[in-house]
Amino acid sequence: MASGLESYVNHTVSIITSDGRNFVGTLKGFDQTINLILDESHERVYSTNQGVEQVVLGLHIIRGDNVVIVGELDENLDSRLDLSSIRADPLNHIIH
Repeated sequence: MASGLESYVNHTVSIITSDGRNFVGTLKGFDQTINLILDESHERVYSTNQGVEQVVLGLHIIRGDNVVIVGELDENLDSRLDLSSIRADPLNHIIH
């Protein structure tokens, strides 16, 4: 997986972790164990009662053993979303 991440460096990515968290930021680097370095990052916190809360994190490191999914974010499409109107159940922990 690590070699596939090279094309995402300096691009905006969305990362889902095994504890059900969603991080968005610019991928600045990674290592062989898929530890990820995000810059200008934030966490999107979903709720059924209110819109998506975006918690600003700045420079953030995510341990590779906690990474489930990494995907490039379409910034044009993402900028058109009204996150304040989105209601969703938070993701559950992933059990494997």
